[in-house]
Amino acid sequence: MSLPLDGMSAIVTGAGRGLGRAEALELAGLGASVVVNDYGQPGRDGSGEASATPAEEVAEEIRAAGGRAVAHLGDVSDHEQARALVELAVDTYGKLDILVNNAGILRDRMIFSMTEDEWDSVIRVHLKGHFNTTHFAAAHWRTRSKESGGPVHGRIVNTSSEAFLAGSAGQPNYAAAKGGIVGLTTSTALALARYGVTANVICPRARTRMTEDVFAGFQEPADGRIDALAPEHVAPLVGYLASPAAAKVNGQLLVVHGGMVAIVERPRVAAKFDSSKETFSFDELDELISPYYEDRPPNETFAAAEVLGLKRG
Repeated sequence: MSLPLDGMSAIVTGAGRGLGRAEALELAGLGASVVVNDYGQPGRDGSGEASATPAEEVAEEIRAAGGRAVAHLGDVSDHEQARALVELAVDTYGKLDILVNNAGILRDRMIFSMTEDEWDSVIRVHLKGHFNTTHFAAAHWRTRSKESGGPVHGRIVNTSSEAFLAGSAGQPNYAAAKGGIVGLTTSTALALARYGVTANVICPRARTRMTEDVFAGFQEPADGRIDALAPEHVAPLVGYLASPAAAKVNGQLLVVHGGMVAIVERPRVAAKFDSSKETFSFDELDELISPYYEDRPPNETFAAAEVLGLKRG
C-alpha cells in the first residue's frame, strides 16, 4: 500500500531536536525522503559550537526505520548555505517537493533592554532564514513547472508562534519575526499558486528546548499518556499540509497543539467611523473613538485571545 508522500522529498530545517525532529520523522513515516537540516548549536540562543551530531542522529533514526535521509549542517540565515541545502535535496533525490521551515533561536529581553544584536540575530535566523530557503525552493519549483508545462507538487510549511498572535511582552524580536513569517507565507502563497505550490504557516504549542521556561509549570502526564505539549501532536498536521490531500489549503494560518487544530481567520474590522466633514478633526476623532475604548482594559491588544484560550482583560 502506498503512503501519502511516497516518491517525494522534503527538507526540514532545525530538525535535530524538538519540533523539527518530530516533523522529519513524521514526513519520513509518510514515505518522504528527508534532508535533516540543523546547525547543531547547543544553546537555544544560537550560542556554542556548531555540530552535525543532532542532524546526523535524526537522519540515522529515519534510516534505521527503513526510510531515506541525509543530514545537512548549515545555517539557514546564510543565503549561500540555504542555497546549498536546497541543492542537496535536488542532487540527492532528484527534486524537492516539501519545505518545512522550523529553525530558530531565542534571545528574550524587554524592549527597553534589548540590544541591537539580540534584535538582529533573532530576525535573521527566523525571518531571513525562512526567506532564504523559500527563495531557492520557489525558484526550483518555478523552473520545474516551466519545463513540464504544468503545475508541480510543492509544499511550504512555515513556523510562526502564538507569541505573534498574543504579543509576548518579553519577546519583541521573536514576536516581530513570527509576524513577518505570516506575511511572507501569504505573499508566497499568492505568488506560487499558479505553479501548483502551496504555502501555509502553523503556530505550534509544544514542550521543546525553546519553550522549556514557558511551559515549566505544565506537568507531563504520569500515567503513560502522551504529553499534551509533545511535539508529536504537531507533526501530523505538517504531514497533512505537505501531502496532495491539502492541495486546496493555501495561505492559511493554523494553531496546533495537544490534539487541537484551529484555523485562524483574517483580521476583521471591529468598528468603523466616518467623518461628518471632508476630513477628520482632532475633536471629532476624540468624540468618536475615545468612547469605544473607554471601558476596555489597557492591555487588550490586537491579538487572537479567543484562539489562545485566553480571557480578555
